[in-house]
Amino acid sequence: MGKITGFLEFDRKEEGYTAVEKRIKNYQEFTKPLKEAELTDQGARCMDCGIPFCHSGCPLGNLIPDFNDAVYQKKWEKASKILHATNNFPEFTGRLCPAPCEEACVLGINEDPVTIENIEKNIAETAFKKGWIKAEPPKVRTGKKVAIIGSGPAGLAAAQQLNRAGHWVTVFERDEKVGGLLRYGIPDFKMEKHIIDRRLSILEEEGIQFKTGVHVGKDVNAKDLEKEYDALLLSGGATIRRKLPISGADLNGVVQAMDFLPQNNRRVDGIKDLGNEILAEGKDVIVIGGGDTGSDCIGTSIRQGASSVTNFEIMPMASKNRPENQPWPFWPMRLRTSSSHKEGADRVFSISTKEFIGDDQGNLKALKTVEVKWDIQPGQRPRLKEIPGSEKEWKTDLVLLALGFTGSETNVAEQLGLEMDDRTNIKASTNDFKTNLPGVFVAGDQRRGQSLIVWAISEGRDAAHHMDTYLMGSSNLALKGEGDLPRI
Repeated sequence: MGKITGFLEFDRKEEGYTAVEKRIKNYQEFTKPLKEAELTDQGARCMDCGIPFCHSGCPLGNLIPDFNDAVYQKKWEKASKILHATNNFPEFTGRLCPAPCEEACVLGINEDPVTIENIEKNIAETAFKKGWIKAEPPKVRTGKKVAIIGSGPAGLAAAQQLNRAGHWVTVFERDEKVGGLLRYGIPDFKMEKHIIDRRLSILEEEGIQFKTGVHVGKDVNAKDLEKEYDALLLSGGATIRRKLPISGADLNGVVQAMDFLPQNNRRVDGIKDLGNEILAEGKDVIVIGGGDTGSDCIGTSIRQGASSVTNFEIMPMASKNRPENQPWPFWPMRLRTSSSHKEGADRVFSISTKEFIGDDQGNLKALKTVEVKWDIQPGQRPRLKEIPGSEKEWKTDLVLLALGFTGSETNVAEQLGLEMDDRTNIKASTNDFKTNLPGVFVAGDQRRGQSLIVWAISEGRDAAHHMDTYLMGSSNLALKGEGDLPRI
């Protein structure tokens, strides 16, 4: 695929960034797109490798060598059709996915891998610009009604697939706008929200109905929906935030990341009534948690005008190279430095927070830490050990807890009598996504726990296939790595 000798002729080239001092003054996306000729060169780097391991790295099973070849051939509309056959929303994944496909790229064994994610984004953007992405309502309706609870990537993918099969689909979202964490968890500087709205207008034109500001489990009893609709999909995500159970955790200034980020997204959206505002302006901010959410808190704090931003990570600093015990094509736990880290944050590894310290008014003023090391023994779980004499006090006005999630909310599951696992995720098999209640399915983080956007889309698509089979006896909707076929 691509040019036979392309991987020998062209080096990997990525998008550039707007200078830090300029981009931190706003919340706009700041990547500088490659020229078309540069993109075709990148597509040319895709090898005729025989077995494309990028397929195994991609949870969607995207036909990566095929669309890379189409880009190299400058057949952008063909590339768009190939990409959309397995991925409903490449404009989302092309911006937000950590690209496990690139870590599995055969070229990555001894060279820089193909820029798969960037090619994907540019295919989608070219397709929108050229008007190739249009609403395609189903020609025939089955008369079956499906309700989807949650409008994140899993719910949206399932909605589009089920609508394509001819079912009437209604998506319920408790927030004021559709998108879930895409809208309220991802900062605009990573994905501006008109990108979501552009796709939503197509979904609505295709016949999907969205009901926002409806909290199923509170405003509407889930049991009533289960009776009204022929099938029900739960795709509400894993939204229970992990806490840090130490002294002072209830002080003013100790804030969950998913209170801080959604509020700022609403602020950027022009919403005035935000309640108790959380702002980093003029404050010494400490972000606890080294993942993507922590990185998003860093970039947002810097744009709000924080005096300083420090990032704590309890794990040791990883190597920039692939660890020996995580060989290709597996996902390696290597050091990853985000664009937000480069905007002015200090990173501290192997550190554990022991106590939050407040003033007489209950406001955060400092925290205490201790350095740690991990004792790793063969056949045993790693143990965390504190290093004596390494205690330190840090001045801080705002701590943002980016510690991930522990599972999904339980009110809907309790109303429906669904079985849960020990992580408060709803039990369902990956074979058919069925819960213990007939006609009720679950997909995405609410089934598998906190994961990637690309996994959410994959789960939504596969769940739609099995829901269609439940409703009609069989389904032509695609499973992972397959293209969609019309119902015969």
